[in-house]
Formats: sequence, C-alpha cells, structure tokens
Amino acid sequence: MYQNGGGTEIEKKIVTRLEEREIKTVTGLDLRFAEAGRDGIVCRDTKIDELDAFFSYNAGEQTVGQLYMYQVLSGFMPTLNNYAAFALAEDKFHSNLVMARSGVNTSDFYICHKEQPEGMVKKFEEWGKMVFKPVDGWGGTGMALIDSRATLDTLLPFLNKHDSRNIYVERFIQNDYSDFRVDIVDGEFVACYGRKANDHDWRTNITSGGSVILREANDEIVSLAKAATKAIGLEIAGVDILYDQEHEEYVVLEVNGIPAFATPEQEEFGLDFNDKKIDLIVNMIDRITRKG
Repeated sequence: MYQNGGGTEIEKKIVTRLEEREIKTVTGLDLRFAEAGRDGIVCRDTKIDELDAFFSYNAGEQTVGQLYMYQVLSGFMPTLNNYAAFALAEDKFHSNLVMARSGVNTSDFYICHKEQPEGMVKKFEEWGKMVFKPVDGWGGTGMALIDSRATLDTLLPFLNKHDSRNIYVERFIQNDYSDFRVDIVDGEFVACYGRKANDHDWRTNITSGGSVILREANDEIVSLAKAATKAIGLEIAGVDILYDQEHEEYVVLEVNGIPAFATPEQEEFGLDFNDKKIDLIVNMIDRITRKG
C-alpha cells in the first residue's frame, strides 16, 4: 500500500476490517525485497507464494523488479489486481484496442513504427489535432499536443531519438478541459469525481497541474465505466472519461489499475468514497480467500 496521501490510514482500515472477519494479514511486503528459489518466494521472512491472496496498491512506486515479481505471483495465487489485466491497463494502445473490440467507446487511436512517421502525418491531416502519448506513460508525462504542422515537424526529429520503437497518437477530443474519474471495485460503482486542467495546460492530470472537482455521474457514465473495466478484466479500476463536445458523446480516455483513494484534504473538500471503496475491497478479499 502506498504510504503518502493518507495511504497509511487506508491500510490500517483495510487490515482492521479484514481482522474483524478473522482474516490474518501481513503488511509491508514490498516486492523490491523479495527473494526466490526452489522453495518459493520469500519477502521479509514471509513465504508470499503460500498466501491466499496478495493485494498491491502502490501507485507510482513500482520498479521493474516489483512488477516482475508481481507477474510471477499472479501465476500462482490471486493478486489484486490480477497481473494480466493490470499490465493491459498500463498499455494505452493495447487497452484501447481491447475496449474498442468490446464495443466500448474510445477515442480514435493509431500506432505505427517510428521508422514510418508518414502514417502519423496522414493521421494529423485527417484529424487536424491529436495527442502523442507513450503507450506506457502515466500522469501526463511525455504527452504532447499536436495542433499544427509546425508542432508536428518539431516533434518528428525527437521521435527518431525516442527509446520507443512505436509512435502512438490519439485524436484530440474536443472538451471543456475537465474529465470524469469513475472508480469501480468488483464490478460495483464506487464514486465519481472530476479533474480540471489549470489555465495554462490542456491536461487534467493532477501531476500536470490539474485540480480535483466534485462531479456527479449519470447512468450513461457509470455504464460506460463498468463496460471498460469488464473489457480490461480489472477487479479495481479508475476509468477516465471525457465528454466529446464535437460528437456529443462520452468517451473512455483510459483505465487505471491503481486509482487513488481520496486524500485527507480531498475528503474535507467533499470526496467521501473511501469507506465504501474499502468495504468493497474487503468483501472481495474475503470472498477470494474463502474460496481458497
């Protein structure tokens, strides 16, 4: 469990409610410190591959080593989220393709090898405005708004030096520079709030200067978020949705596998969904461990 932004208190509540159901817990199992051999996987003197379930919620703190061990564990025991769905959600192109094939409304998107940038140029000519994204980025990092041929021409030399082999772009969705974040746990709607870009940016991400706003979800938004979560296969998800002003429809922007709980400051602001989210997570862990 992440420890900043009120994460420590969230962890305590989850542990307390699990123990009330006579479910023993072990905390502090940071997979960075895991060791493994023929006898199994050990982390801080605990054989984690013999647990009934493993719950991981450390947004922004994962290392390559942690993710690798997370993947290994998911092959032997229930992990929340399951690794396959978590990895899918981390890949913007792959997850959008899966959602589109499942009938979930996403933005138009396109991917090509960086040695074939002419495909990107054609998409710009078709869409007129688009967003370049790393397929595995988060928090708005590495994104670029391409709204003119001059911007595109400036970006192309950078792409030749970029580590990624592929170029991934999405059609820019005309919107009011605010979004909907809908949390889903175990197929159930938890809450909806929004994020709004600051006056100097088009991105709503908090790490890019966006701010949290109160929003109400309608039935269409909730249904869309549930459909997106189901398509990806996540047990816990935060679905980012925009209202496309041009086409007058809601569009799934992306699905996140580690949607944050409300911070103490946000709770004071009016986001009061933490207890409901904790209860749904505890219910799910209870059901999964009793099956085992």
